[in-house]
Amino acid sequence: MSNVSPSSGTPMAASPLTRAVLEIDEYASGLGWDQPARLFALVDTTRLRADEPELAVQLGLDGDDSAVAPLTPVEQDEIPSGTPLDEFLGTIAWPGAVAGCAMTVERLMLPPSAEASVPDGLDEAALAKWVSAHPERQEVRMTVAVLRDGARESALRLREKDSPNEVLTGSGLVPGLADALAATFEA
Repeated sequence: MSNVSPSSGTPMAASPLTRAVLEIDEYASGLGWDQPARLFALVDTTRLRADEPELAVQLGLDGDDSAVAPLTPVEQDEIPSGTPLDEFLGTIAWPGAVAGCAMTVERLMLPPSAEASVPDGLDEAALAKWVSAHPERQEVRMTVAVLRDGARESALRLREKDSPNEVLTGSGLVPGLADALAATFEA
C-alpha cells in the first residue's frame, strides 16, 4: 500500500472528497495512460495520525496540520487482472477505520450522438471491439470516490486533453461505478 501524496499542483478543492479525488487523479496522471484500475481506501487523516502515528510518519502525514488534507487516499493491493470490476468489488469489505474508497479506471467513451449507430445484437466483446474502432471514441480516465455517509465525487480526464486544467469534476458523472463502490460499505 502506498499513500497518494499531493503535489503543489493539486488545487485546493471545495470539499475534502473533491480534494481527495483530484489528488488521486493527479497521482494516476503521473503514472501515465494504459494503466490497470486502482483501488484506494480513504481514511480520515486526523484519526490515522492519532491511531497509527508510525504509519502516519511512513506516509508523510507528520507535517504541519494546515498542509495535510482531511482525507488520505491509501492505494490498495493490485486488482487481479482478468477479474471483472463488479465481481472484484463484490468481494470488498472495509474495516471501520476506512471513511470511504475510490477507484481509477480507464475506458473508451463515445459521444451521445454515437449511441444510435450501435449495431443490434452485439455481445460484450463485440461491442468493445466496435467502440474501439469507432472514429469518435475518446479515452478517458475516471476517478470515482464515495464516503460511508453517501457523499460521492468523480473526476474525468480525457487523454486528448491531458491537463490538470481540463479535469471535469462532479458528483454524478459516473453513477454506476459510484453505486458499485458504495455497495462495498453495505453490511
